[in-house]
Amino acid sequence: MQRVYYKQNRIKQLRAFCYAAQSRSMSRAAQQMFLSQPSISLLVQSLEKELGSRLFERHGPRIALTNEGRNLLELALPLVEGFESLPEAFRERCNNLVTGNLNIAAGESTTLYLLPGFVNRFSQLYPHIPVTLHNASGVDGLALLRSGTADFAVGPILQIPEDILFTPLFSYEPVLITPLGHPLADRERVTLRDILPYPLIMPPRQMSTRGVIDIVFQQHNLDYTLKMEAGGWEVIKRYVEMGLGISIVTSICLTGGEKLARISLRTYFPGRSYGLIQRRGKVNSPAARKFIELMGPDRVTEAGAAGPRGRAPGRPRRDLAARPRTSL
Repeated sequence: MQRVYYKQNRIKQLRAFCYAAQSRSMSRAAQQMFLSQPSISLLVQSLEKELGSRLFERHGPRIALTNEGRNLLELALPLVEGFESLPEAFRERCNNLVTGNLNIAAGESTTLYLLPGFVNRFSQLYPHIPVTLHNASGVDGLALLRSGTADFAVGPILQIPEDILFTPLFSYEPVLITPLGHPLADRERVTLRDILPYPLIMPPRQMSTRGVIDIVFQQHNLDYTLKMEAGGWEVIKRYVEMGLGISIVTSICLTGGEKLARISLRTYFPGRSYGLIQRRGKVNSPAARKFIELMGPDRVTEAGAAGPRGRAPGRPRRDLAARPRTSL
């Protein structure tokens, strides 16, 4: 193999390029590398000159990757991330010591109901590793992944972009919740028409959960009565317990301690898959790998899926064929 001698520090060039590409800003890349903005520009320009390709389209302070830039980012980002995680990986290899920190992006329902047990276990095993939970889902969560701010995300996903890998881990089903003593509370099965006489407490219209509910009722040519809109599963559960209405929720939010009756609606509504969301080609830090191992991506579990009268069978499930959707 012919040895290549570089005029510039290639790692420094690639770091400048990757940081600028991820943040879409030369100035933000400069802040990350503790350099001046002109220094970042010179590093990127020297890289462009050596590669003979234009990597960014420049529009004043705004930059956007060219096709060549996107190809280079796909090749270079794993190299840069691997280089930057080298000290932690080296200590892990030599001393069986996991170091560094862990950043996880997750929405409110995932942070509140799914992650606590895993975070607690991880903190017991690796008490010296700080964990940061970023309250972000959907587009915001993907932005944290692409910028490198988050090691990975956990939750559902509506559409899977080409640069994102989704591994489903848990499935939750839609359930009807009612106050105890409600006329529907003792039913083992209800139809959509059975729900119509009773007002519903619903999530806001911009939430995908609400969109799915509306579509299903429309498909059956039925109109429900809206009693109240409320944001957050805990708020909805509280007002249902007070007897102000009934609601349709995803079983992830049901802990078993609520004063509520639960009836499965799997006949009408699709289940919701929660799982591991990663950027393709991402080099996981030792801390991220250990957390992912705790979650067990090699298995798919139906956690908290309510059966008749709300009981959770907890049986394994490996047939998650439905496209995951975004949750409340």
